[in-house]
Amino acid sequence: MSPISPLEWPVLRQLRGRDALGRGPAVTSATTRELTSRNARADRVVQSVCPYCAVGCGQRVYVTDERVTQIEGDPDSPISRGRLCPKGSASEQLVNAPGRQTQVLYRAPRSTRWQPLERDTAIDMIARRFVQSRRRTWQDTDEQGRPLRRTMGIASLGGATLDNEENYLIKKLFTAAGAIQIENQARI
Repeated sequence: MSPISPLEWPVLRQLRGRDALGRGPAVTSATTRELTSRNARADRVVQSVCPYCAVGCGQRVYVTDERVTQIEGDPDSPISRGRLCPKGSASEQLVNAPGRQTQVLYRAPRSTRWQPLERDTAIDMIARRFVQSRRRTWQDTDEQGRPLRRTMGIASLGGATLDNEENYLIKKLFTAAGAIQIENQARI
C-alpha cells in the first residue's frame, strides 16, 4: 500500500474543494466509496412480519444462497414504517442460531432422554391425544340440564412468537373444540 500524499488528507481536500463543511466527498476515502451494503448482494428480498408480538411490524428479509443474511424493518409497512424493536432487529438470529432445533424431539413418559421423531408421527400423536382428552372430559350439560358444550380437559397458551394469523386460527380451533381455557402470552 502506497503512502497517502498530504494533499489527499481530508482537511486539505475539504479546504480545496466544494465541500467546505466536510460532509461529503472531501471526507470520504476511496475505500469508503467502494463499499457496498451487504444487502445489495442479496439474491432476493422477501417481505415478512416480525414473529415476536401482536403488533405485526413489517420486515425485509435478505436472502443470499438460500440463507437469511439480514433482517431489517420494512419502510413500506404502514405499521412500523421501517422500525423494529430490539427483538425484531435481532430476529435473524432466530433463524440462523446454531442451537436452533430443526427436528421434532419426544421424551416418553418417565424417560430421561429425548429422541427424534418424525413430524407426521408427532402430529398424529398430538391429534389422537387431543381427541381422546376432549371425549373423556366433555361436558354437554350442567347439573340443572343447562347446555355447556365444553371441555375442561384442553387448554391453550399461545406464544408471542406466533403472528396474528396463527393466534387467530389457534383461537378458532380451540373454541370450536369446546375449550374455554384459551390464553395468550401477550395478554399475561
